[in-house]
Amino acid sequence: MADGILGRIDELIAEEKELRDRAIGVGLSSDDRERLRRAEEALDQCWDLLRQRRARVEFDDDPDEASVRSVGEVEGYRQ
Repeated sequence: MADGILGRIDELIAEEKELRDRAIGVGLSSDDRERLRRAEEALDQCWDLLRQRRARVEFDDDPDEASVRSVGEVEGYRQ
């Protein structure tokens, strides 16, 4: 499962980089801005899920019981 999460993180990072590179000098269309926002949110959710899974392993809990949290919950965390 963690390999799947890491693969998804890699995909989202590549999409984010492509959109940010495209934005340099020309800006993004409203569709691309929305796509970037969704990619950033999904990336945050994936990192959160990966951290949950790793913490469960560290404390001898079942990592498969970790679940994707809502965007609002993940985005509301203090950095």
